Amino acid sequence: MIDRRTFLKTVAATGAAVAFAPKGAFSSISRTLTPGFGVHPFIEAHPEAVFIMKTSVDVKTNAAAIRNAGLTFGRSVFLSQDVATGGIPLTHKIAIKPNLTCRTTSHAKYTVEGSMGIQTDANFVEGVIESIKQLGLSGSQFYIREVNCPADWIDGGYYSMAARTGADLRDLSAQVGVLPDENIQWKEIPQGTWFIRIPYLWPVNAPNTWLLNIAKFKTHGMGMTLCAKNLQGTIAANYQQHCTAYTGTMNINASDFRSDAKTRIMQNYERHKTSIPRWDRPESDGGLWMETWASRCLDNNSVTTAGLHIIEGVYGRDGNFMDGPSADGTATDYMCNVIIFGKNQFYVDIIGHYLGGHEPGNFGLFHLARERGMISLLNPMSIPVYEWTAPGTATLTPLTNFTRYSLLTYYLRRDYNGGTEVPWHLVNEPYDYSASDVADHSPTAPDAFVLCQNFPNPFNASTMFQFTIPRAGLVRLDVHNALGEVVGVVAEGMYQAGAHMAVWQGNTLASGIYFYRLWYAGRAITRRMLLLK
Repeated sequence: MIDRRTFLKTVAATGAAVAFAPKGAFSSISRTLTPGFGVHPFIEAHPEAVFIMKTSVDVKTNAAAIRNAGLTFGRSVFLSQDVATGGIPLTHKIAIKPNLTCRTTSHAKYTVEGSMGIQTDANFVEGVIESIKQLGLSGSQFYIREVNCPADWIDGGYYSMAARTGADLRDLSAQVGVLPDENIQWKEIPQGTWFIRIPYLWPVNAPNTWLLNIAKFKTHGMGMTLCAKNLQGTIAANYQQHCTAYTGTMNINASDFRSDAKTRIMQNYERHKTSIPRWDRPESDGGLWMETWASRCLDNNSVTTAGLHIIEGVYGRDGNFMDGPSADGTATDYMCNVIIFGKNQFYVDIIGHYLGGHEPGNFGLFHLARERGMISLLNPMSIPVYEWTAPGTATLTPLTNFTRYSLLTYYLRRDYNGGTEVPWHLVNEPYDYSASDVADHSPTAPDAFVLCQNFPNPFNASTMFQFTIPRAGLVRLDVHNALGEVVGVVAEGMYQAGAHMAVWQGNTLASGIYFYRLWYAGRAITRRMLLLK
């Protein structure tokens, strides 16, 4: 027999299992709990989806507002979860990979404020770390890892942020052979095009480590430098230099890359340059360079699994590091106020490219990722997109409802030799997805009208509801007391076909039995729940 407090803790820990796998969810309710944490169960249950959360920061220098945006985001996405139901043990190490690359401090027009958009904002990362610490982890369990330009981290505020949070941040930019062995985690690449094995900055890819990938909403020579490319910086020098030209070897051990790598890349390039837009551009910075970089990038991504991929877009940046399309030749930061995230880094990046003003089908990285089986969808309109709001509501929303920005890049400029396309441009020419969609397993409208059991249940103050509708239509989800009186409205309005998540706060109500009812297309489903305080 367990007491009421233990029972409530058990229910809270197993709530996700009840919602998504209700049979047997409480079969071991009397066992000892193993506390852990995890990503919100709705996100875990929809790995094919991309979520977009809007923020409301006024200016990029408002550190407190950006820190709060990270904290609010983290509190809504990361939850306590029993290890037996998929939670990550509280004893694990948490590796965090922000886009902490070079700020090019030697640039003639460099200023600290003018270079902010080059890196993931340290205040946002701090808010996320603090939100996870609130689930029972200590600051010493966090390891911020980046191989590039540690001298530039001071201006980005990362050393001071690490000191405040207790996170481990250190200069690990030495080459393999100089960097101590305990700072390297080797990983074999079974299906690599270029690599045989890769040395990662410990504890990335080490046992009992959970990785969080936090990229920046910005452009680069590869288009938008988002989640897939961001993982490049978790690798030890010189192995991280994926942008090395086709003719180069990256100055790494010959035994660590395939002897036939260049032959395979050239064969793939000859095959791809007739089908991938802009891939036929010649010269050293043309399509062959892109094929080479993308092949190395995908080798890395094939063995590196993050618990969540995030694009911090509180403010976004165009151009390339300090250089850009402004009148004075520098890049520009824009307040975008979006956080884009999901389980699959390529889907997150496809949506990120679209929101940056580009057409994702024009970028070779996604074609190569699809060819290697890392994604099945290429068309951004085929990817389920949810608007995410705190404390954890997910509403399936047309991608066209979100604001697009014009973040200019110098990616594979067309007509570069005296032609008409300017150096800084959008890669937004229309792309015909019909051929790629033939093999895509695009999400289809569900054929059921479903209202899941709320979780946790019983609950104290806050609980979550998942419902699914077969076609777009008006929805109302309300809560009634035992007398049949409406005491709250959880969701109301026009909803797209598919699954949705809503959160309800019942903290003003007394303990007791309540009923929640979903109205849709002249039908209703009612379920019972228990509020215990």
